[in-house]
Amino acid sequence: ETPAHAAINTSLEVADARRLSRIKGLLNAVLRRLSSEGQDLLNNLDKPGIDAPDWLFDGWVEHYGKTEAAQIAMAHRQEPALDITLKTPANPDSMATSLEATTLPTGSLRRPLGGTIDKLPGFDDGEWWVQDAAAALPARLFGATLKGQRIADLCAAPGGKTAQLAAMGADVTALDRSADRLVRLGENLRRLGLARQVETITANAKSWAPEQPFDGVLLDAPCSATGTIRRHPDVPWLKDPDQIDALAEQQAELLGQAIDMVKPGGTLVYCTCSLEPAEGEAQIERLLALGAPIKTVPINAEELGITDTMITPEGWLRVLPHHWADKGGIDGFFAARLT
Repeated sequence: ETPAHAAINTSLEVADARRLSRIKGLLNAVLRRLSSEGQDLLNNLDKPGIDAPDWLFDGWVEHYGKTEAAQIAMAHRQEPALDITLKTPANPDSMATSLEATTLPTGSLRRPLGGTIDKLPGFDDGEWWVQDAAAALPARLFGATLKGQRIADLCAAPGGKTAQLAAMGADVTALDRSADRLVRLGENLRRLGLARQVETITANAKSWAPEQPFDGVLLDAPCSATGTIRRHPDVPWLKDPDQIDALAEQQAELLGQAIDMVKPGGTLVYCTCSLEPAEGEAQIERLLALGAPIKTVPINAEELGITDTMITPEGWLRVLPHHWADKGGIDGFFAARLT
């Protein structure tokens, strides 16, 4: 309740004391506007669409409806928790106790942000890694046990899904075009005791081909990452519609290559951490319309421990940030399982 003129004058004195005299004009202008328009600006913060460019929010309204678009936008204002994937998920409750976490229906653990991650119980012993609960779902679409199966993880870094596949028993080929990111992935796998099951290859998935087709391929394609806005609030302002179109073209090319890497009867899982249908549903619809040699294997909510609201009528996974609002929300994600 300090009078506005006093607060402004004191702030300008502080600027001088902090050797910030060069920005006093800007500071004075901003504070004077706040003093005259501040309450109106605060009142307008309740509008759900102000945290994203109009083109992005309007797209959510068009695809998800006005009510759900508003819920998505409001969910982005909530600080996300720290989600953890266990290497051995058979008994999550004991690890949840030591980590002061709760067990989510999918088996991921969730604890509030805070503390140094590598000082938490079980980190040095390689018992877990950090991974949003939504990001932990696509790898599970291959089944619970993958022993003896050869699985390729395209665009693999930072490696959470690679670790999941290896922990389920698969022999994993982790492909990424960034050698530096694969070094980090390798370090994580060694901490987890999973490095011997993983072959890392530095290559672009759009031009690389295996000597033999795989039993399964996981394509977590490069995308706009609009499903992670609550973790990265700058994302909406770093993208534009042309970038979405360019990414969609890349994803289509990667999907075509991925199909050729899977043996007949094998499984292809396509996923993106995007809310944009052009990077999710439209990609699979396009493949089916073109007569690609694939068919959808519907995802069942029960197999993942999620609700039916997270499954589309086509049997695809579509997780939205306001899902699990009572548990703290979740990243936006799309995934389809194909054979």
